[in-house]
Amino acid sequence: MKCITRRQTPPHGTVSKCFLVMKCLLTALQCVHFHLTSTLQAIYHLKWYSYCIFQYLHSFHLGEPRKYDPTFKGPIYNRGCTDIVCCILFIICILGYVAVGILAWSQGDPRKVIYPTDSRGQFCGQAGTPLETKPLLFYFNIMKCASPMVLLEFQCPTTQMCVEKCPDKFMTLLKAYTNKEDFKYYKNFCKEGLEGLTVTQILSSGLCPAMLTPSKPFTRRCFPALDQKKGGEITVGNNSKFDDGEGNIRDAKDLVAGVKNATVVIEARQVAMKIFEDYTQSWYWILIGLVIAMLISLLFIILLRFLAGIMVWVMIVMVILVIGYGIFHCSMEYVSLKSEAGSNVTLKDLGFQTDFSVYLHIRQTWLAFIIILAIVEVVIILLLIFLRNRILIAIALIKEASRAIGYVMSALFYPLFTFALLSIVIAYWAVTAVFLSTSNQPIYKVFNETACDHSRKICEPANFSTSSMKAECPDSKCLFAFYGGETVYHKYLIGLQFYNVFLFFWCANFVTALGQMTLAGAFASYYWAFVKPDDMPAFPIFSSLGRSLRYHTGSLAFGSLILSIIQIIRVLLEYIDHKLQGTQNKCTKFLLCCLKCCFWCLEKFIKFINRNAYIMVAIYGKNFCTSAKDAFFLLMRNMIRVAVLDKVTDFLLFLGKLLIVGLVGIFAFFFFSGRVKAFENTAPNLHYYWVPILTVVVGSYLIAHGFFSVYAMCVDTLFLCFLEDLERNDGSAERPYLMSDRLLKVLNKKNKPEPAE
Repeated sequence: MKCITRRQTPPHGTVSKCFLVMKCLLTALQCVHFHLTSTLQAIYHLKWYSYCIFQYLHSFHLGEPRKYDPTFKGPIYNRGCTDIVCCILFIICILGYVAVGILAWSQGDPRKVIYPTDSRGQFCGQAGTPLETKPLLFYFNIMKCASPMVLLEFQCPTTQMCVEKCPDKFMTLLKAYTNKEDFKYYKNFCKEGLEGLTVTQILSSGLCPAMLTPSKPFTRRCFPALDQKKGGEITVGNNSKFDDGEGNIRDAKDLVAGVKNATVVIEARQVAMKIFEDYTQSWYWILIGLVIAMLISLLFIILLRFLAGIMVWVMIVMVILVIGYGIFHCSMEYVSLKSEAGSNVTLKDLGFQTDFSVYLHIRQTWLAFIIILAIVEVVIILLLIFLRNRILIAIALIKEASRAIGYVMSALFYPLFTFALLSIVIAYWAVTAVFLSTSNQPIYKVFNETACDHSRKICEPANFSTSSMKAECPDSKCLFAFYGGETVYHKYLIGLQFYNVFLFFWCANFVTALGQMTLAGAFASYYWAFVKPDDMPAFPIFSSLGRSLRYHTGSLAFGSLILSIIQIIRVLLEYIDHKLQGTQNKCTKFLLCCLKCCFWCLEKFIKFINRNAYIMVAIYGKNFCTSAKDAFFLLMRNMIRVAVLDKVTDFLLFLGKLLIVGLVGIFAFFFFSGRVKAFENTAPNLHYYWVPILTVVVGSYLIAHGFFSVYAMCVDTLFLCFLEDLERNDGSAERPYLMSDRLLKVLNKKNKPEPAE
């Protein structure tokens, strides 16, 4: 259709012109109507075709809904073993893990990381040896540690020996040799065999240091007692200059480079030692804090059992109040530092400090805390506003979970069993890792001051004095360098460490999976019991645990193996990222960042799939892949309910964990920081009071997570059973819903009464 077919000559007069305009407008409206109708019809047909395609894909990909089965009464007891191949592989790998542990324990020696080692490879201060009374390591010439080779080989090219205590005065061998008392004191820092030798012979043989400087022990090593006066002058033993024993007067600042390089390997140990000392001073208070967290968690679980609705709203209000108090406290600290000198320094200018308490004196730190807490507070409040109607449904699900736990009270204590198994796995991995890392042999190398062709070559100290190396390089010494080895065992040591880490992930994930399947089987037996508790096993937890271990060890190993592979890939990506930190290749950094993000998301997805797969395995006794497919399709067929019910419930349980951590964390902060006068004399004196606070906070979260994981697993199991109940049954007298009346009411469902006869 065309709006104007041909040009027409308009008639004369106003009426004729209006008629022409109206005719053109009418023709234009007809054109618009035609095109609009065609477009709407096309959209309608496209929508219809899309709906048909969606329905086809939905039925094809997501499987068919569950059919009614009158014989189904919960977890199937007549089942067989699943994923046998993976079960056999897991057992073989466990046996190999035990073999690696035995090999490591036979080759390793943890003393290498506990005690300092002298030039002969002997341990200073080791009990039951001649050096038991000599716990400190003494350097003959600390200034030789200023060599750049120290940074490459982590070993000073000077003789090192074990001593009872560090020297506390200036003394040279030349002067001490002329005084009997001084020489007797000097011998404490010399090797044996000095009788009848002159000073020249002693020095040429390397039996004594040329000088002694006042030193202090640090990490079991003797370092010069350096100090700095107000003018910036470096002193050692209150003297700015000293005799180096070779007739030269040196400045004390010449010792700085040697001390700095000598401590390059143990620089981080200073913080570690202080942290260790803090733990030794506060471990019992940390235990008390963790016990308090356990009691609060247990109290919350018990109250949830009887007062689920009230406790959920109490948790919501308390979390908002606790975070609000955190914002208020940080704001007060921020304002109080306004007049403090140096408090306006930025975190960027301050840089990294080993004493983390320094950051608490910077206003920007408290401002960052305020912003973070405010964001968390706003996010929680907005979520509560938008989910206010869904929270009522989630509360009903939590009430149903409380009722289930009431019938399976032993489930509350199952996390203790899981914690014990995880402790064994972690302890075995840690001990094996230490023994593997200390199973190297002592390696000795040639160290010299002048040019030598044999410099840094491997040597044998037993026959070095008569070797060709010593003959060609008279001033060279054969000193202990590091621990290593050239045998087949030492070549594949890194592979054994990797195997140790991988089996740690596998075993830890297996223990977690065992707990999930055990709890799922117990709670599923509750849901599908028509008459509770008569149709339930006498001991649901033990019955479910027995089924899981007897029939489904392979499925547990299969699911945990997939998760472990992803986790080990994430560890390798972190290792590669750490190695490439010095590079400026932005493309590589971007690629690594994308890979880490993708594998993090993949790990979360696999955990979600595994968790629901274990529930289906516990109910139907099928293999892992079939159970994972059935669980995934069931959830996809009910995606709206998953988002509305399950995730809202998880959010409410997370608020419970957050509340427990917040309460215990606030108490720990005021106790260990000494902010409350009542605790000033009770709290231990610490280097870093954040150490026990952080430990209590992390431990409290793990404890709360352990207790609330029972609720979370119960909710997830009941939710899957609830979805299956909706598909299997229709509420008729022949196919009644098995869910509780409370859930039926919330979901606007009801069971129809039996027809009257």
